[in-house]
Amino acid sequence: MWAQAGFPTIVAMKKTSLIAGAVVLALAGGGWWWWQRDAAAEVQFRTGKIERGSLLATVSASGAVNPVTQVSVGTQVSGQIKELLVDFNSIVKAGQLIAVIDPETFEYRVRSAQADVDAARAAVLTAQANALASRAGISRAQVDVNEAQRDFDRKQSLVEKQFIAQSEADKARALVNTTTESLKLAQAQAAVTEAQIKTAQANVAQREAALAQARVDLQRTRITSPVDGIVIKRAIEKGQTVAASLQAPELFVIAQNLSDMQVDASIDESDVGRIRTGQKASFTVDAFPGQTFEGTVRQVRKAAQNVANVVTYVAVVGFSNVGDRLVPGMTANVRVVTDSRENVLKVPNAALRVRIAGVEPAAPAQGAASGASAPASARTGSAGGWTWFGQAHAQPAGGGGGLAALKERLVAELQLSADQQTKLDAIAAELRPKFMALRDLPEDERGPAREKVSAEMRTKITAMLNPAQKSKYEALQAQAGQGGARAAPVVAASGMENAAKVIADGGRPALGSGQKSEKNAVPDLSSGPASAPMAGKPASAANSAPAVPAAATTPASAAVAPADAAAAPGAGGGNPATEFRNRLVSELALSPSQIEKVDAIYADVRPKFATLRDLAPEERPKARERLMADIRARIGDLLTAEQKPKYAALVAQAATRQATRGRIYLLGDDGKPVAFNVRLGITDGTSTELIVPPGSTDAGALKEGAVVITGTVTPGGSGAQPARPATTGPRMPF
Repeated sequence: MWAQAGFPTIVAMKKTSLIAGAVVLALAGGGWWWWQRDAAAEVQFRTGKIERGSLLATVSASGAVNPVTQVSVGTQVSGQIKELLVDFNSIVKAGQLIAVIDPETFEYRVRSAQADVDAARAAVLTAQANALASRAGISRAQVDVNEAQRDFDRKQSLVEKQFIAQSEADKARALVNTTTESLKLAQAQAAVTEAQIKTAQANVAQREAALAQARVDLQRTRITSPVDGIVIKRAIEKGQTVAASLQAPELFVIAQNLSDMQVDASIDESDVGRIRTGQKASFTVDAFPGQTFEGTVRQVRKAAQNVANVVTYVAVVGFSNVGDRLVPGMTANVRVVTDSRENVLKVPNAALRVRIAGVEPAAPAQGAASGASAPASARTGSAGGWTWFGQAHAQPAGGGGGLAALKERLVAELQLSADQQTKLDAIAAELRPKFMALRDLPEDERGPAREKVSAEMRTKITAMLNPAQKSKYEALQAQAGQGGARAAPVVAASGMENAAKVIADGGRPALGSGQKSEKNAVPDLSSGPASAPMAGKPASAANSAPAVPAAATTPASAAVAPADAAAAPGAGGGNPATEFRNRLVSELALSPSQIEKVDAIYADVRPKFATLRDLAPEERPKARERLMADIRARIGDLLTAEQKPKYAALVAQAATRQATRGRIYLLGDDGKPVAFNVRLGITDGTSTELIVPPGSTDAGALKEGAVVITGTVTPGGSGAQPARPATTGPRMPF
C-alpha cells in the first residue's frame, strides 16, 4: 500500500525537478543571449593615424599614342595605280617617289593642249598681218585726203579771182569729203584688226594655261612624300583605281618623327581645370607592362568633345620615344601630377567618410572669425566670454571681425535703434583709417596712439546712447576689463586667408566650420594677421604686434628661408598669403630688391581692400577684380623674363588650391570618438592633406600620430561597415 501509494508522489517530485531545471536552463540561456546581444551591439572602431609626409595630387585619364606630326598623303587626279614603290614602315625622304598613277591619259591631254596653243599662236600672226594691211590703207587714205584738200584750196583761190567757175570748186570740196570718209573707214578697219590681235593673244594665254594645267596633272601622277618620315599606313594596292572627284583619297599616312611623340589624353571636364601646361605626367601601355614612361603636358585644347553627353577635353602629353619603342595607336593610361606638397599632415580618406551619430565638434566661440580658433576659455564658454568686448575696443584695427562682433553685441545688449546702428556704422567707417594708420607708427608710439583712438571711439559711442544705454555700456566695459581685456585676442583668419586670393587669384577664401561662402565677400586685408601670430614670432609677441601681414614685416634678408613651419610653403597650414609670398621668393629666386618690392606691394594693398567694404555688394566683385589684376601686374612688372613664366604657373596653380571642409573623428583617451571640423587640401586618392593652422586650439590634437577613426567594426559581424558619405555637409575632395 505504501509502495503503491508513494509511487505517484515520487513521479510527481521528478517532474517538478525537471521543470525547475528547465526553467534554470532557460534563464541561463536568456542571460547568455542578452549578454551576447549587448556585446554584439558594442561598437568597435577601425582606426588609422594622422601622418606627415608628401602628397601628389593627380588626374587620371586615357588616350592614344600619336606622332607629333603625321601627314596624310592623297592624290588630286584620278587613275589607276601603275607603280607602288613603298610599303608599311618604309622610311622615306621629302620629295621621294612613292607611287605612280598611269600617266597615259594625261600625256594625251598635254599633247592636245600643246596643239591648241600652236593654233592660237598662228591666229595671232594672222591678226597681226591684217593689222599691217589696215595701217597701209590708212596711209593711202590720208594721202588722198591731203591731195583733195590741196586741189580744193587751189580752185577756191581761182574762183575768188574769177578764173574758173564756182562749180569747179564745189567738185573739189566734194572730193575732200569723200576722201575723208575713206580715211575714217580705214582707221575703223585698223582698230578691228588690232582688237583681233588682242583676242588672238588672249586665246594664246588661255591655251597656254590649259597646257600648264595638263602638265601639272601629268606631274601629279607621280606621288611623292611631302616630309621625311616613316610610312605608318598604306591604303592602296597596285592596279587599284582611285577617284579624286569630290575629295583627295588617302593613299598613305607618313609620321614625320617617331622619336618625339605625344599622348592625346581625354580629360574629364571636372578635372580639366587642374591641368596646366608644363605639368609632369606619366603613363603606361599594355605593350610594356610594369614600365612607366615620363612626359610633360604640352597643350590643353579648348575644343570640347561631347560623346553621349560626356564632355572631355584633350590634353597633349609630349614625351621622347627612345628607341622608337612606342608606336602610334597604343592606348596609354595617363597620370598628370597637378599638385604636390611636402611635409604635410595627411589623413586617410576613409576617415573623411565616417559619420558617427550624436558626436559633434565643440562649438566655436561666438564672434570668432571663419577658420579661426578662439582661446580655450572662449571656446568652452567659460568666464572669459566677455573678452571680445575689450578686444573689440582695443584692437578694432581691421574693422572686420572685432567691430562686427562689437556692433552685434551692442545691438543685442543695448537694444540700439536703427538710427543708432547707422551712427555706429559711421563711427566705424570714420575710425577705421585711424586704426590702420597706427601700423606706420614706431613700436613704442603705437600703444598710446591706439589707446587714444580707442578712447575716441568709446566717447563717440557713449555720445549716441541714451542714459539707460550708457549705464549698460559702462557695465559692459567694466565687465570686459575684469574678464581680461588684455587677454590674447581671438584668432581671426579672415584677413590673410583671403589675401591668398588677392595675390594669387586663387578663388574663394577658405572657410572654417559652420561658415557659409559669400560670393561677394570682401577680402579683409586691412586686418592682416593682427589677430594671428606673425611668421617667425611667438603668439605672445604677435598679440601686441602691428596689424600687418607677415610678408610685409619680414626683413628682406631673412625672408628667403621662412623661420618656421607655419610660414613655409607646403607646411600644411599657416598664412596662405605668406605661404604664397614665400613660394615666390624660393621658386622664383627673387633678389633682395625684388623681395622688398613684393613686401611693399603687400603693405600697399591692405588699405585699398579695406575700402571695398564701403561699396555696395554688387560693386565689390568688379572692384576687387580690378585690384587683383593691378596686384598681379605690379608683381609681374618687377620680374625678369625668366621669372614671368614661372610666376604665371604659380598663379594658375594657386587658383586650383582651394581648401575644402570636412569632419574627422579622433579616438579619445577614454576610447570615445571626438569630432573635429577640419580644412582639407589636396588628395592622392588614398590620403588627404590636413590643414591645421599653428595657432588653432585644435593643433594640439590634430598632429602627427593622432589616432583617427576610419570605420566601425561590429563583433560577430562581417567586419568593417561600409563607409558612406554624409548626406549633408561639404563635398569631399575625392
